[in-house]
Amino acid sequence: MNKIAVASDSFKGTLSSREICTIAKRVIPEYFPGCSVFALPVADGGEGTVDSFLQMGAEAVPCMVTGPLFEPVEAVYARSGETAVIEMSAAAGLPLAGGRKDPEKTTTYGVGELIKHAVLSGCRRILIGLGGSATNDGGCGMAAALGTVFRDQDSREFVPVGGTLKDIAAVSCERTEKFLKGIEITAMCDVNNPLYGENGAAYIYGPQKGAGKNAVERLDNGLRHLAEVMIGIRGEDISGIPGSGAAGGMGAGCMWFIGAKLKPGTDAILEASGFDEALSGADYVITGEGRMDSQSLNGKLLSGVVKRAQAKSIPVIAIAGCIKKGDEKHFGALKKIYLTSPDYAPMEELKKKAKKNYEKALRSFCEDVKGGKV
Repeated sequence: MNKIAVASDSFKGTLSSREICTIAKRVIPEYFPGCSVFALPVADGGEGTVDSFLQMGAEAVPCMVTGPLFEPVEAVYARSGETAVIEMSAAAGLPLAGGRKDPEKTTTYGVGELIKHAVLSGCRRILIGLGGSATNDGGCGMAAALGTVFRDQDSREFVPVGGTLKDIAAVSCERTEKFLKGIEITAMCDVNNPLYGENGAAYIYGPQKGAGKNAVERLDNGLRHLAEVMIGIRGEDISGIPGSGAAGGMGAGCMWFIGAKLKPGTDAILEASGFDEALSGADYVITGEGRMDSQSLNGKLLSGVVKRAQAKSIPVIAIAGCIKKGDEKHFGALKKIYLTSPDYAPMEELKKKAKKNYEKALRSFCEDVKGGKV
């Protein structure tokens, strides 16, 4: 056995991806001395994304930025070479709003400051994890921090927030475009919501950010107005693109203002982490998640791992908590599946035994390999 690659999603509420990697790096060499173990602590582009890259050896870069309520906060992003990995929640996350949640007043300005810091530090590639935001400003705050100028009907310059998107009369993006020229930006997004409407940013996510019924309607109208303004400038309507409504319209804002491409978080992370290169020479790939079902091979981490491994004809093993009854037929592409909790035990019990159960399943796989059973 020369090499095993491990890229598993977390077992929600019981076992983190990082803990899985730690177990794998300890257990596998016990059975196969000298075996190289590439263990990738994976996140989906949301909370934990920066930590995943730090675990892979990236540098933590702290900086003071503007928080969601226009108050200073200390945020951290990860840097690896010329690549910066940013979680928007580090500067505009819901926990930072504390008991003052109000998406009509919160801003993404600090996210723009993180991007600016990374670019001025020499980064040429930016990955931005969308999710967990306290905002609904369509990314206008981010854009303002990067030089975009917003003016109202009286030509007064201002930084729009969710409640003042309706006041935007003119937008000038020239300074932002000049500053970001030659910078490759990817926004990691795993939701498909459009910018506005009944399935849009305000109606679906506004209430959890503190918006009441009337506020949700105002926020939605503000995003509609922003879309109309940008159509007038760009001549293109992207408000219906899946993911444009992510993180209070940040998906659309990233496309409009900073030229970002939207990608599923796990795909972006697998690409940025060098996972494809790490597969070269691997004998097996181990993946998994807490509960496998028919959607596991539809855009989730498991699907990305399987696709990449199949392209190199490397067998894939899954270690999972359980499989939804009736969905077993969807996993014919996997060489073998090991379950850690097939008896559907209560969550509290699973949490206590999660590490032990995962290790037991991993040891079963190793013993099967040594015994020629897999």
